[in-house]
Amino acid sequence: MWSGPRTISTALMRAWENRADTVVVDEPLYSFYLTHSGVVHPAQDEIVASMPSGWAEVLDELSHAPLPDGKTVYYQKHMTHHLLPEVDREALRPLRHAFLIRDPRQLLASYARVRSEPVLADLGLEQQLEIFRLVGGPVVDAADILRRPAVMLEALCDALGVPFDPAMLSWPAGPRPTDGVWAPHWYDGVWKSTGFGPYREPSGDLPAALEPLARQCRPFYDEMYDQRLTP
Repeated sequence: MWSGPRTISTALMRAWENRADTVVVDEPLYSFYLTHSGVVHPAQDEIVASMPSGWAEVLDELSHAPLPDGKTVYYQKHMTHHLLPEVDREALRPLRHAFLIRDPRQLLASYARVRSEPVLADLGLEQQLEIFRLVGGPVVDAADILRRPAVMLEALCDALGVPFDPAMLSWPAGPRPTDGVWAPHWYDGVWKSTGFGPYREPSGDLPAALEPLARQCRPFYDEMYDQRLTP
């Protein structure tokens, strides 16, 4: 599942992990991204130490690792901006792909509360569309899921060829052992949640300084939005 930051990606991971048949992994390319991009994030040393930092090793593990007994679905939460140019895109083909998108103005308004001067590469929209064009897969919009969680998750499961499980609609509050070591810095809201929150229309204007970036993001989002799953 490929998404950018400030979507409902962690809540969606919770939904899948609450299925009895599913095991999840949280952003397995994060160490690779930090090691090779030069970007500095909170808990950087812990993140790099917690997982392999070579993309080939990570993708080989994701493609060939045996599942635990009783598990038939391996849900992998990925950030699209972790896919740096040196990653061989052909190595993605053994996996089945899906895409979580969010309106860029809403995404930027949220992201600006964390980083005041984001750039396109921070958001991963360009990489997300690149992967979508290469390997395809179902697209879901965060707003659609929040408006109609059961309907949209059923549509996503159907598109992926797995049965829908109502257990995806709620989960126990608190941290999980599968959360990345960065979770204390980012997952407070998810740790308090027990399901998808209600959709709220965005309030307030986007800072003027981010309007050019919002316009730059729009074509990437619009192309995928036009092909998203609808009930």
